[in-house]
Amino acid sequence: MKTTQKELILKYIKDFGSISSWDAYKDLGITQLGTRIFELKQKGYVFTKERIKTKNRYGNDSHYDKYRLISVGEV
Repeated sequence: MKTTQKELILKYIKDFGSISSWDAYKDLGITQLGTRIFELKQKGYVFTKERIKTKNRYGNDSHYDKYRLISVGEV
């Protein structure tokens, strides 16, 4: 049976403590992390979201979200 993207996200957070959109894309091949987090929230999972400010390769401000799991729902 194939592992769902939501299951991969939950495992990643369990293994590494948090996940960002870059982590999801680079490590899991998931391009729509925000959508999957929204779906997990609908199943009762609770997350914190931290807005991270960084610079892109051209020195411009860039932002991304990092999610941490606070409470478990049901998939």
